[in-house]
Amino acid sequence: MPPPPAAPPPEAPGPGTHRFGLVSDTHGLFRPLLEEVLRGVEGILHAGDVGGPEVLRRMRRIAPVTAVSGNVDYAVAGLALPAFERVELYGLRVLITHYVGAPDFSLPPVAKAINTYRPGLVVSGHTHRPEIRRQEGILYVNPGSCGPRRLDLPIACAILTLTERSGAPKFVVTVHDLESGTTLLDSTKQEPRP
Repeated sequence: MPPPPAAPPPEAPGPGTHRFGLVSDTHGLFRPLLEEVLRGVEGILHAGDVGGPEVLRRMRRIAPVTAVSGNVDYAVAGLALPAFERVELYGLRVLITHYVGAPDFSLPPVAKAINTYRPGLVVSGHTHRPEIRRQEGILYVNPGSCGPRRLDLPIACAILTLTERSGAPKFVVTVHDLESGTTLLDSTKQEPRP
């Protein structure tokens, strides 16, 4: 029996509200359920282990894509992606990289990029395990893997919902299980770490 469809995307956001897809670890696989969840986003941020240019081509049919290289992407023909990308989304600085390091110790190049760019959001992948954590004023998000299943981990992606306001924008990240349509994690329910 086929898995249940992904939850339908929310209705179009109101004025000043913007949605972006956060994905990682596709490993050359583009799932049709991903297209359903990402319908209506303004852009897609891919945190590496893309696995092939066809995945990016399919995603670009949905929205513009900003992607970084993961450990499996270095020898893939047709992929020339940077280790880091820095984007600003309506006043929110976002740093994208494939692997941050341990929860309390970022790899030195990542720590340097964070100290230089001062993002409000860091998007990474590599572990295939969805995670949202807030540390020292920065929200760290791993959307999980939406590629081939690994162990008993969910097939997942995340949605960044950003609301413009004077000063810094308000933003929320939710991680979604593509197969069940359920919300796995919500950044409004995460406790900050010191």
